[in-house]
Amino acid sequence: EPGHGPYQPHEPGYGLYETGYSPKDKQKPEPNTQMLAVQNAKAYLQKSSTASGLNLYDHLANMLTKILDEQPRNVVDIMENISKDVKWSQFQKKMDTLRDEHEILPTFEVAEKRKALFLKAHGEGDEELEDEIADTPLPNVMETAFYFEQAGIGLSKDETYHIFLALKQLISVQPIQTCRFWGKILGLEMNYIIAEVQYHDRAEDEEAEEEEDNEEGGKGMDEEKEGDEDEEKEDDDAPPQSTYKPPPLIPKEDTGTGTNKYIYFVCNEPGKPWVKLPSVTPAQIICARKIKKFFTGRLDAPVVSFPPFPGNEANYLRAQIARISAGTQICPIGFYQFGEEEGDEEEEGIGGRDTYEENPDFQPLSVAEMVDSLSMWVHHTQHILKQGRCVWLNPFQKSEEEEEGEEEEKPEEPEEIQQEIGPPLLTPISEDEGIQNVPAWTAQFSTNLVPQYAVAIIQSNRWPGAYTFASGRRFDNIYLGWGHKYSPENHTPSLPPPVQSEYPSGPEITETNDPSVEEERALQAAQEEALAAAEEEEEEEEEDEDDEEEDD
Repeated sequence: EPGHGPYQPHEPGYGLYETGYSPKDKQKPEPNTQMLAVQNAKAYLQKSSTASGLNLYDHLANMLTKILDEQPRNVVDIMENISKDVKWSQFQKKMDTLRDEHEILPTFEVAEKRKALFLKAHGEGDEELEDEIADTPLPNVMETAFYFEQAGIGLSKDETYHIFLALKQLISVQPIQTCRFWGKILGLEMNYIIAEVQYHDRAEDEEAEEEEDNEEGGKGMDEEKEGDEDEEKEDDDAPPQSTYKPPPLIPKEDTGTGTNKYIYFVCNEPGKPWVKLPSVTPAQIICARKIKKFFTGRLDAPVVSFPPFPGNEANYLRAQIARISAGTQICPIGFYQFGEEEGDEEEEGIGGRDTYEENPDFQPLSVAEMVDSLSMWVHHTQHILKQGRCVWLNPFQKSEEEEEGEEEEKPEEPEEIQQEIGPPLLTPISEDEGIQNVPAWTAQFSTNLVPQYAVAIIQSNRWPGAYTFASGRRFDNIYLGWGHKYSPENHTPSLPPPVQSEYPSGPEITETNDPSVEEERALQAAQEEALAAAEEEEEEEEEDEDDEEEDD
């Protein structure tokens, strides 16, 4: 349809706004012509827009209705805002959206989960509060976060405070002697908030006994299965057995020592339940060094990799925590010292000292000294050997009971294994090896603008995300990252072992051709002749024996 206006000379509305047809002129058009022009103008105003579907006539009517209803002041100055308000009021949300509307917002669900963190225990009084303030293993997470914040390291204040309350909740339900916020490992679906704790002596003994019972129960089930399999093999024709003997299994270190010195609890968010991670084994640490996997945030998720990892994501997380702790837990030199106890010389000969104590005579170092020289920092966590343990163990050395049971059998003596020796405890970090041209550590001030009030910050380049601060007698370590070690090149999975060679071909395993019918008949005839000849020989021997008896 042709548009309305400007009107053409042959249309009825032409000349309505010309000089001779203005409303103030004495000459007016005929009534029929004026009515037709008004209808054409109204039709033009009612023409709908192709973009929004609205028309100007209805829009002006709605604007006038809104103005008359509200009667604002200085209407002419706010006409544009009224026009926008009228358009916004006619907007209708599309109901065919791909995302479903949540009846309960995720923020509301998170707030409900964290509500328990802000509630006091039932019946908690002033006396219990005083005891809690006097002696508690709860660390001052907010103070530690303040020092890390000086260098722009850490989490938000809200999340830090929620973690603070979550640690308090953990201490209230577990027999914990010491507790520390270890850090946060990021995941693809959810993250892990990690707490490093130590149980009381009795609790550690009970936990060690439970683990031993679980291991003995598992071994007993395996022995029963092996016994049943042996009985089945004895009944049937047993195939030839392999003479391959796998390498001996290296046992894990006891609770409270080596890689299992601390116990770790994790949760995905503050307010969710804490889950205790299992103890780490040498096989898990060795395999974790060969693979690189992102965490999902689900502890029961399988770890699909090559070489196959012996466990699920909870075991892999525990192995990475042990590796990160051994490489990044540092402190100012002189803060810890070895205790003067008997048997230290023997411990040094076996695998070095594994215990230390705080030095009461420690003199704090200046921030400039700690930043200028890396020799002012030492490792206070034991180094993990290639064997996957902190203290080397000979896998072929047997206990006295096993030696007594195997006195009769004398197996072949294995080749001598060279003992692994790692750097001792409290070794300066200046002796750490870098990766290619990247140094192992970087030391810096928290600020260069006000160095007299700065804090010493040390960051690990081998484990990005590991930081340490020191100011006077205060220091702490934290890890915030993906849980991966730095590698200058892309990760390359280890190759599978070479394909085994074929069994040597020989006459004893060579398959013969099937005989023909003639050969089978000839063989059958030869067998019958041999059988008949054997029977004749037996008859002759019996006759000779009878003759001899008659002669006697």
